[in-house]
Amino acid sequence: MFLAFTVFHFAARAQDTIRMMQYNLMYYTNSSGISDCNSTTNNLNVKDAALKTIFQYVKPTVLCVNEIGPSMTYVNRILDNVINTDGVDYYGHGLLTNYSGGNIANMIYYDTRKLTLCNNYYISTSYRDINGYRFYYNSAELAEGDTVFMTFWVAHLKAGNGYEAVRRTQVRQLLSRIESMGMPGNYVFSGDFNMVGAEEPGYQELVNYENSLYCFYDPIQQEGHWNSNAQYAAFHTQSTRTSSDGCFVTGGLDDRFDLVMVSPYLYYGSMDMQVIPESYHALGQDGHRFNGSVTSPQNNSVPSNVAAALYQMSDHLPVIVDFKLNATTGIADRENRFLMSVVNPVRDQLQVSLQVEEESVFTFEIYAANGQLLSSFEQHLSEGRQQITHPFDLPHGIYVLKATNEKHQQYIQKIVR
Repeated sequence: MFLAFTVFHFAARAQDTIRMMQYNLMYYTNSSGISDCNSTTNNLNVKDAALKTIFQYVKPTVLCVNEIGPSMTYVNRILDNVINTDGVDYYGHGLLTNYSGGNIANMIYYDTRKLTLCNNYYISTSYRDINGYRFYYNSAELAEGDTVFMTFWVAHLKAGNGYEAVRRTQVRQLLSRIESMGMPGNYVFSGDFNMVGAEEPGYQELVNYENSLYCFYDPIQQEGHWNSNAQYAAFHTQSTRTSSDGCFVTGGLDDRFDLVMVSPYLYYGSMDMQVIPESYHALGQDGHRFNGSVTSPQNNSVPSNVAAALYQMSDHLPVIVDFKLNATTGIADRENRFLMSVVNPVRDQLQVSLQVEEESVFTFEIYAANGQLLSSFEQHLSEGRQQITHPFDLPHGIYVLKATNEKHQQYIQKIVR
């Protein structure tokens, strides 16, 4: 009976997919501050046409960008000339900030049919703002309160050798801000990180943050020294060309500067949204371009017009990743989550919050995903909201926690380790 209920409980939820694209647009502005990046070498009309080709090919739900000019002129230009064209009129954008100063900024564009933007955040750092955008999913049961929340953080960290400590400080500012909000959940952190490898202190800060609820994971677990390392050729995102007119960075594809990182909740799918690791890729990267361009030799991973557009648009490749979404949880499940919740992901201690109607003894049972009972324990609980901590030593995986008492109260929640 329990196994049948569990299978139905999870399988009955409707699913949808959120596709995001992270892209450094390479000075999408008329005032880059670099003399060689001008209206001839970095023409915005040419960039618009190239970006439109790429956008229409990928069809992302969410587009996160770096290096857009810090003016609504540029934000609206992309929206009107690139995205909301050819019968499309349903994309919106987030709040533009530039409190740190400088001539480039971050931005997000999103499909308003699927997502509603409910909060904008920014973090002013010593070089550039880090921007956050919190959304909820427009589920069919939205009127009843059923939805999924997600937050996209976008950053362009300080570039260059010798600035590793600065990048770590910027990362630390982000993690501290997220932790101060007190809402662990579905967080995506993407951007041009300008890191040469996973050994950088900023990257280590991300993956080993002291509060594990707010750390980030690499969805494809490709941690290593990426710079000029052919072992990571399939993941390199800069540069798209081997020769330059002075504006585009040259040298060919030999750096993994552009990343998409996810919170533990997204990695394990413990809050109705989960990253799909096999979807993660740099568009136009077939793994055979080490120190080479995106167009030569012929690139068969994308249509020829898309490869040409990637070459014309930027000296970075965009990173694509999909997230699967349990669109509706149902009223009973929503109420169950209020009555009992589990802090996921679990490490050595299972932490449970339970609303007890009246004093009683609860039996807690932990089941494998196939319905096998693995362990159980009892706890005498008083009336009211109770917090329970219990040792947890099961292997990594997904489990189900069932709590019952003699008063026939019964709650079920998912455990992720």
